[in-house]
Amino acid sequence: MRVLGIETSCDETAAAIVTGEGAILANIVHSQIDEHTPFAGVVPEIAARAHVEKLDEVVERAFAEAGCGIRDADAIAATAGPGLIGGVMVGFTTAKALALATGKPLIAVNHLEAHALTVRMTDQTPFPYLLLLVSGGHCQILLVRGVGDYRRMGATIDDAVGEAFDKTAKLLQLGFPGGPAVEKLALEGDPARFDLPRPMMGRSELDFSFSGLKTAVRHAATGMGSGITRTDIADLCASFQAAIGDVLSDRIRRAIEACVRDGVDLNALVVAGGVAANRYLRDRLQETANADGLAFVAPPPRLCTDNGAMVAWAGIERLKLGQTDPLSTAPRARWPLDDSAAPLPFAGAKA
Repeated sequence: MRVLGIETSCDETAAAIVTGEGAILANIVHSQIDEHTPFAGVVPEIAARAHVEKLDEVVERAFAEAGCGIRDADAIAATAGPGLIGGVMVGFTTAKALALATGKPLIAVNHLEAHALTVRMTDQTPFPYLLLLVSGGHCQILLVRGVGDYRRMGATIDDAVGEAFDKTAKLLQLGFPGGPAVEKLALEGDPARFDLPRPMMGRSELDFSFSGLKTAVRHAATGMGSGITRTDIADLCASFQAAIGDVLSDRIRRAIEACVRDGVDLNALVVAGGVAANRYLRDRLQETANADGLAFVAPPPRLCTDNGAMVAWAGIERLKLGQTDPLSTAPRARWPLDDSAAPLPFAGAKA
C-alpha cells in the first residue's frame, strides 16, 4: 500500500509518499518562512498564493524521490481542515483533481487527527493514549481511543502555546518563527529571574490560558525600557518557557489522574504538534509521564511540524478501515476531533 499525503493547512506546502507499514518513501516540505518573516506572522493570502505556486512541484518531487508515480498510489489523502481555509482549499482541491483523474480513492484528513496518529507510524503506539496537541493554532488535551474516536479533555480558552511563543518573540524582536528563537535564547537565561504567572495551574478543570502570561512578559519587557539588554531578554525567555512548562506539566498530570479515576488504562503520554519540537518542553513532559509510570512518546522533530507524511499515514489508517470520501466533500476551516465537546469559545480556535 502506498498513499500520497498533501498538507497545506498553514504555511508549509508539503507532500509525502508513505507505505502501509509506515515507511516514509518521500516527505517534501516547502517552507514559506521567507514570505512571512517581514510580517512577523503568517499572512493567509500570501500563504494560499504560495501553495498554488509550489504544490504541483512539491508533489512531483515527492513521487520522484519515492521512485514511483501517481498510478502507483493506492489513495490520495489531503488535509481538508481545520486551518487557514485558503490554503486548505488549494491542497484539497488538488487532491480531488488527482483522485478524479486517476480513479484513486480520496481521503479527507483532519489535520489534528494527522498529528494525533503520527506516533502510530513512528512508534506503533497502541490505543488508548493521552495526547497533548500543541502548535501555533492548537492547544488541546485529548484521549485517543481509536481512529476517529477522541475525547477532548481540555483546551486553551485564548492563545495556543505556539501563538504565545510567536507573540513573545515578536514583542522581544527575536524574529519569525518565534518558537525556536525563544527556545534558543532561553538556553542562555535564568528561568527564576522573573516571577511570571502560571494561568489555570492548580485548577481542577483541564483548560489552558496563556494571554495573561503573554501580558506579564510585555509588562516586564516594557518596564525595563530602552535599557533592556540581551541578558534581560534571555532571562525573560527562560522565565516564560519555564512558566509554560509548569502549566503544561500541571494540566497533563491532572489529565492523567482523571483518566485513572475513569478506569482508562493508558498506554502512553503523547505530545505532538509544532511546539512538541521544543526540547525543554519535551523533557518536562517526559518527567511528568515518568512520574506517573507512563511511557512518553513524541514524533521526531521533523514530524512534529506540519508535513505530508502525517497526512498520508492518517489516510492509511482510514483506508485500512475502508473509510474513503466522495469528491463532493467540502474543506472546512473548523473541524473538531470531538464533535460532542462544547465549541471552543475564542475566535482564534481552529478546532
